[in-house]
Amino acid sequence: MCRVTQPRQQSTPFHDLDEYVALPRLAGLTLSPDGTRLVTGVSVLDDDATRYVTALWEIDPGGERPAHRLTRGATGESQARFTPAGDLLFVASRPDGSDADDKPALWTIPSHGGEARVLATHPGGVEATQTGQTGVAVVVQASAMPRAAGLADEERLRKARKDKKVAAILHTGYPVRHWDHDLGPAAPRLYALTLADGGAVAGTVSAATADEPLPLRDLTPDAGTHLVRAGHDVAPDSSFLVSEWRVPEGRASLRSDLVRIDVATGARTTLLTADETVEYGSPRISPDGGLLAYVRRERSTAEHAPRPTLWLLDLTTGDSRPVAEGWDRWPGQTRWLPDSGGLLVVADEDGRAPVFHVDVASGAVTRLTDEGAYSDVVIAPDGRAAYALRSSYGYPAEVVRLDLADLSAVTVTALRAPVDRPELPGRLTEVETTAEDGTRVRSWLALPAGASAEAPAPLLLWIHGGPLGSWNAWSWRWNPWLMVAQGFAVLLPDPALSTGYGQEMIERGWARWGAEPYTDLMAATDAVVARGDIDETRTGAMGGSFGGYMANWVAGHTDRFKAIVTHASLWSLENFGPSTDAAYHWSREMSPKMQETYSPHRFVSQIRTPMLVVHGDKDYRVPIGEGLRLWYEVLASSGLPQAADGSTPHRFLYFPDENHWVLAPQHAKVWYQVVLGFLTEHVLNQTGELPELLG
Repeated sequence: MCRVTQPRQQSTPFHDLDEYVALPRLAGLTLSPDGTRLVTGVSVLDDDATRYVTALWEIDPGGERPAHRLTRGATGESQARFTPAGDLLFVASRPDGSDADDKPALWTIPSHGGEARVLATHPGGVEATQTGQTGVAVVVQASAMPRAAGLADEERLRKARKDKKVAAILHTGYPVRHWDHDLGPAAPRLYALTLADGGAVAGTVSAATADEPLPLRDLTPDAGTHLVRAGHDVAPDSSFLVSEWRVPEGRASLRSDLVRIDVATGARTTLLTADETVEYGSPRISPDGGLLAYVRRERSTAEHAPRPTLWLLDLTTGDSRPVAEGWDRWPGQTRWLPDSGGLLVVADEDGRAPVFHVDVASGAVTRLTDEGAYSDVVIAPDGRAAYALRSSYGYPAEVVRLDLADLSAVTVTALRAPVDRPELPGRLTEVETTAEDGTRVRSWLALPAGASAEAPAPLLLWIHGGPLGSWNAWSWRWNPWLMVAQGFAVLLPDPALSTGYGQEMIERGWARWGAEPYTDLMAATDAVVARGDIDETRTGAMGGSFGGYMANWVAGHTDRFKAIVTHASLWSLENFGPSTDAAYHWSREMSPKMQETYSPHRFVSQIRTPMLVVHGDKDYRVPIGEGLRLWYEVLASSGLPQAADGSTPHRFLYFPDENHWVLAPQHAKVWYQVVLGFLTEHVLNQTGELPELLG
């Protein structure tokens, strides 16, 4: 851990990286059909402290009983769902030494209790599952080889590739990879399995014996790559599903249609066909099966940002209409109320992500929650309550209940969960300023406990990624409190291009990355360094992804910061566009003029600030070539004087097996140690201690 001489007022998990990475983390939420059982996942470090393992825990929806653990698999569990009869389903890999058990399978624990058993397997491993509120079908997602004639042939082809050590992939279209993994030759398909009457696991007769896995029926044998990164929703009676359907449209570009797939027959019907101006996604089927809520997204161009809006499709007549017209927010997660008369929608707003109610008939929108960012919303069958995960930059995810009896006065109650809020090493506040064009720019500011006019804190400007995003929810990966524990104040601003402030806030920075987003960041910094509890002579800046782009841009346009950290950053826009994992998306937005005007590499000679460059080799979103070129050019051409022996204050932290983020617990420790050491040296003019394992 880096040592900083700033006096410590307290000892929290954020003062010690080992304690920090060991903090349990909540993710996911599912509710049984009768509303009596609420299940979440809790991730903890394994015994070697080298990876996280997730167990399923049950939480009392009434908030009276303590949470209790349901699963204890050595490799963890995920994708918890309930069958209509209340049996718990989850995806897990529980190897017993045989190759057949190495792939994730669909497991179940009957509602009456007992030992977990395998419900379904797939040669490529089960990836996800979804159920309806009633009916006897479960929909399973798994990836299949394109030439496999059934699951037995799938097993044969996979074994042959493994035995012959063949990893080659012959592509016929685009994309070829995503985030941190190669696409192909297998591609996602949707399967169905049949439960007993009432949607129960007990009494299922589809298998030869009660202990044998149930057979999977392929619903999409001709899917090809149409389901790559495609979301879907199963009807409440499990008779059909609606899925996004990726369609090649030439010139290495894709569009997103919506299709209906009959679960009994696999028959597929196109509901909505995208074109060069709009596409569709995020389908949600109403409880009565008559309506489909979806997001209609106006495609971005070099001149205009995307514009997602909430729409409804009548599944009987085919008529569609917008809902919540005039609502200047981008709809996120959407859930139907049981009477099919309203929707709960999460959307970014003013540094939060509240839950909103949308009335289907009138389109009226009502904000239901105040503080926090919400996710994983599930709704009780009587509609009188909803449950969700809530977090903010003041606390990590926790399970809460929203009482919906009176939508004009919704109360939010934190439930008894297996994880408590950790103690913070400081305080969180909001600040705002006015940009050059009169636009309000707001930020979060995390301050050390001891920051005051007598002991002003050094400042770290932390720039968010996206670029279409907002600092609103707790992040274990980008956590300001580790910096605060070492004495830094951390500024988290939402400049132009940030979501939650209306379409105009996005449009004013569109295709102008180095203009308003940059000047907004400087205006926010100016406002904060004017405070008495901030030391304006000791400041640093950092960011990742688009935030890394902005860190590079800042480095080439101002000398005000003592050090800059740039993680997984865009350096040459012309090179980045065709090499990223979704080049067709960026080709719509990055005109040659934008690439020429706002590419940070053009200003390398103006960089006079020490830079720490961080990149992972498995990063397919911002490929490693960006980091390698940045590192070479900042050494060869930056304006920072070099020593007589050729040494430089710049540094390059390289992770051969990490992706866009640094996720392995011990690598995360190294990341924070090196970053804090670099900031300590250049911002505080003190000696920073580097991790021993770097050699």
